Amino acid sequence: MYELVFWQYQEEVYLNHQLVYEALIEEETVEGLELLPVQVILNRIASVFSDWEKVDADSWKNPKGKGAFQVKTTPLSVAIDCYGTQGKTMDKLVSIMEEFKCPLFDPQVPARYDEYYEEE
Repeated sequence: MYELVFWQYQEEVYLNHQLVYEALIEEETVEGLELLPVQVILNRIASVFSDWEKVDADSWKNPKGKGAFQVKTTPLSVAIDCYGTQGKTMDKLVSIMEEFKCPLFDPQVPARYDEYYEEE
């Protein structure tokens, strides 16, 4: 399993990414994060992966047998657990979340890929 986690900081807020991640995993509220349009995000994922088999409300499986993923949401975050998915699939998920200005936090590294947003 490979976990991808996303959230958006409020303007002028910059926190310790690892501590934010740990708090979100524990389902704690984190001050300084934007509320996310969770249903809109889920609809966008469903649209992009419409050719995948929808296993349940939050899970998709590649009909060609190459991977699956499950989306877990809170009002402040989106976590996607990837099971045997290819890099191309994970890149698509990251791109979707970038549409919502939510850069990737990769807890396996750990690193947050938000340089793009800091330069704006």
